This record gives sequence, structure tokens and C-alpha cells, in this order.
Amino acid sequence: MNCPVRSSCRTVFLRLFCGRCKGEMWYNWNHTCEREKEAPLVSMLEEMLFLLVLFGANVIQGITGFAGTLLAMPASILLIGPDKAKAILNIMAVLSCSIIAVQSLRYVDVRELLKIIAAMLLGMGVGMYAYAVCPLTYLIPVYGAFVMAVGARNLYAKKAPSFSRKEAWAVLLGAGVVHGMFVSGGALLVVYAAATFRDKEVFRSTLAAVWVILNGLLMGKDFFSGVYDGDVVFLTAVSVVPLAAAIYVGTAIHRRINQALFMKLSYALLILSGAMLVL
Repeated sequence: MNCPVRSSCRTVFLRLFCGRCKGEMWYNWNHTCEREKEAPLVSMLEEMLFLLVLFGANVIQGITGFAGTLLAMPASILLIGPDKAKAILNIMAVLSCSIIAVQSLRYVDVRELLKIIAAMLLGMGVGMYAYAVCPLTYLIPVYGAFVMAVGARNLYAKKAPSFSRKEAWAVLLGAGVVHGMFVSGGALLVVYAAATFRDKEVFRSTLAAVWVILNGLLMGKDFFSGVYDGDVVFLTAVSVVPLAAAIYVGTAIHRRINQALFMKLSYALLILSGAMLVL
């Protein structure tokens, strides 16, 4: 069979895995895929664009304490592939949230942090089990539509949202379930945080601390799964400088905006989060 990547490539292959071709292909030991010939220049351009995407998304992360990974993921998957994107963006999320949490440590609501972590970990266990046994194809856009509706409602509401104690626990458990199924429970967590934290510093720093813990657990899983190869380690190292610059810029903007504008930005990002899940 000929190379499935380029029609001009006519060598007959044995079935193996070609990393450059982004998937399974028929490969010849003495063959250089056409994509390999273009790889250095194309790869460099893709990685530079990835760094720009990372910078822009983490400026938003620096302002709000969330949404950096969500905003960066679609373009990153296209530029460097899903496996690298997930691994690197997860590391970047831990680093960026660690910077935010350490800078604003005195604002972290420890009681709420422990409550969120306990509820979400319990929900994540349920979500991972549900992902393994249930057909969930159509649930992602339904969840996205729900998040959009909540974000739009709160964006135009005249008073801040509120939950009863039971409703609050239900939202947190739901966030954990969704995070366990789709690794995207942040949107539902923001719904809870917007109703709970009335100060933008507490909102931002506590959410950052949550993601340090939850994404740190995912990092451990990736490490023991052998995800961190040489390419991932190199691109992660290169990404540290634009990440630090983005958090610096985002933090500076965060300090200059008032509470009302901060909450409107958070709700707008919630709507965007839902839209990305729907699409």
C-alpha cells in the first residue's frame, strides 16, 4: 500500500506507526515519508504558532484563574497533535495556576478549596466509570448548551447567582462527574465559584489552587503512562518563557479591572466554554 499521507509517495509499506504522519500507516524501514522532508520547517512554524496561542490563552488565565487550557486546546491540537497538546497544556496549566496561587496565597479560601476538591474527586470517580460504560457522544453538546445558557443568564442578571447548600454540593459533584468524563468540568465549577466568591482575588486564587491539585493528579497519570517523550519535554521547556510572560501580563490586567467587569468577563468565558463544547 502507498503512503496514506501524500499521493506522490509511492513506496510500499509494512504496517507500523509513523509519528510524523500523525497516525497509523504502512511503513518501509528504508523509507522517508514525504512529510519527513518538510518536517523541520513545518514543525518549527507550528511550534512558534503554538507558543503564540499559549501566550494569548494564558493572558486570560492570568486575569481570571481559569480558561487557559480550554482556549488553547483546539488550536494546539491542530498545530502539534492531540497527544502533545493535552500533555503540554496540562503541564502549563499546573505551572500557570501554581504561579497565580503562590502570588495570591493569602486570598485562597482553604475551606472552600477542600470542599471543592473533595466533591470533585468523588464526582470524577463516577464520571470515569460512566465514561467507560455509557454512550456519551451526545452528552457533550447538551452539557455545552447548558453551560452557555447559565453563562448568558448570569451575564445579564441584575443580581449575583446563589445556591442552597444542597444545590452547591450538587453543582460541585456534577463538575467532578463532567471532569471525569470529558476533562472539562471547569465550566460548571465556574458556575459554583461565581455564586460563592464575591471577591475577584478569592475567586481567581482559589480556582487556581483547585487546578494545581486536579491537574497535578493528571500529570502523575500521564507520567506513569509514558506520555512525556523527548518532544513533549523539549516543547514544554520552550513554553515556560511565554507562559511566565502571559501570567505577568494577565496579573497586571487583573489588578486594574473592577469586580463587576471581572464577573462579566468570567460569564463571557463561560459562554465561550459552552460554545466550544457544542462545536
